[in-house]
Amino acid sequence: MSYSLLAADGSGFTSPGPGDFEYPPLFGAGTFFTKPMLIIVLASLAVALFFYLAARRAVVVPGKLQFLGESVYGFVRNGIALDTMGRQGLKYAPYLTTLFAFIVTLNLSGIIPLLQFPATSRMAIPAFLAVISWVIFNSIGIKRHGFVGYFKAMMFPPGIPKLVYLILAPIEFASTIIIRPVTLAFRLTFNMFAGHLVLLLFILGGEYLVFHKGGIVGIGAGSVSLLGSIVLTFFEGFVQILQAYVFVLLTALYIGGALADEH
Repeated sequence: MSYSLLAADGSGFTSPGPGDFEYPPLFGAGTFFTKPMLIIVLASLAVALFFYLAARRAVVVPGKLQFLGESVYGFVRNGIALDTMGRQGLKYAPYLTTLFAFIVTLNLSGIIPLLQFPATSRMAIPAFLAVISWVIFNSIGIKRHGFVGYFKAMMFPPGIPKLVYLILAPIEFASTIIIRPVTLAFRLTFNMFAGHLVLLLFILGGEYLVFHKGGIVGIGAGSVSLLGSIVLTFFEGFVQILQAYVFVLLTALYIGGALADEH
C-alpha cells in the first residue's frame, strides 16, 4: 500500500490513520488474499522451519541454530511455564513456546523491510490466538475438576460469606469466561496498532517536511523526525517482543489457575 503524504487537495500533510491498516487484495478485485494474510502465512512457515531446522540434527554441543532454538524454548520453559505452573508447566511449554515465537514473528513484521506491517494490529489475529488459549485453559480446568467442579471453584471460592457470592460469582464468571480472552486480544492489538501508527507519523511526517515543506525549518524538523523514527523502530522492536511475552505469560497464568485446586 502506498501512503498518502498530501491532503486530497494537495495542500498539506494528511496524518496516517486507521485507513492505513486496510490493505486491498494482492491479486486484484474479486480476490481476498491481502498483505496481512501473506504475513501470517510467511510467519507460520518461518516458525515451523526455524524449529524444524533447529531440532533436526540435535547434538550435545549445539550449533548456532540449535543453540538459538534451545534458547527460545528454554526461555519460555524456565521463565514462563515453570515459574507460573511449576513442574506441571513442562507439559505446556511446547505450546507456549510456539505461541511466543509466532506472536514475536507477527509483531516484528512491523519493522521488517518490505513487510513493514505488524499483522497482530488487525484484531482478528490476536482474537483467534486468544480464543485458542481460552479453549485450552478452560478445557484443562474442566478436565481436572469436572464441569461442575470447575465452575464451582471459579465462582464460589471457599472462606467467603455467602452474601458476597451474589456479587463475586458473576464477576468471577465474567472475568474468566469473557474478560480474559477479550483483554488478551485487545492488549496485543492496540499496542501494535499504536506503535505502528506512531512510526508512520514520524516517517511520513519527516518525509513531508523534508521533500514537500522544504526550507531550513522544514528540512531541520524533518531530519529530526526521520532520525527519531530510527530510535522508535528499535524501541518498537522491544515493545513487540515484550507484548508477545505478556500474551504468553498471561496464557500460562490462566492455565496455571485452571490446574490449581483452588483458583
